Amino acid sequence: MPKEKKTEAVVETKKSTKEKAAKATTKVDKKAPKKLSSVQKLRELENQELENKIKELKQELFNLRFQAAVGKLENTAQLRKVKKDIARAYTILTERAKASVQG
Repeated sequence: MPKEKKTEAVVETKKSTKEKAAKATTKVDKKAPKKLSSVQKLRELENQELENKIKELKQELFNLRFQAAVGKLENTAQLRKVKKDIARAYTILTERAKASVQG
């Protein structure tokens, strides 16, 4: 008999833990403001603005490379991030160009 009670208690504990987790996630979802990812921000820009953004990012990449060469760059991961942002912007421009040709 004691074993049955123990397993029932464990099952109830697991259920209550899952219920608490579900409630916690719903609370977080309601309160948390939606953040736009970098891709979503880029997609909101017009083509000309996107091209200007690419120019800015290329200038930033140049500056970061210069700092890396001199040895003053502290956050080397920033180089990779900027390169990926440039690639994302080019990808969006390419998608739009292909969509306008097909559509």
